[in-house]
Amino acid sequence: MKYLISLSLAALPAISLSSAEPGAGGVHLAQISDGFDPEARYMAACFACHSTGAAGAPRVGPGNAGEWAPRLEEKGLDAIVESTVTGIGTMPPKGLCFDCTPEELRAIVEFMLESSE
Repeated sequence: MKYLISLSLAALPAISLSSAEPGAGGVHLAQISDGFDPEARYMAACFACHSTGAAGAPRVGPGNAGEWAPRLEEKGLDAIVESTVTGIGTMPPKGLCFDCTPEELRAIVEFMLESSE
């Protein structure tokens, strides 16, 4: 038995998405989502490797600043964030935070650094 399902797009409400300036019509997406919580995203996407040092990941937590220091001195914060966005070594692009923006990833990296002092 075969069924034919028909859906009329005319029945759906029209939605306009644009990258226009706020107030110019359409939807404006913020760089960092309202309510973005770097600690919660770290726990969901980064904790598995950065809490244990898996595959050479610098650990996060009090007293681990020494694991981050050589990276900061050699590359600087911007390059560390770029490595987070593009991936490095065994870490895939964006780590495991596939829906994070570059700005949100920067906020997570900054959280990780502050938490390691």
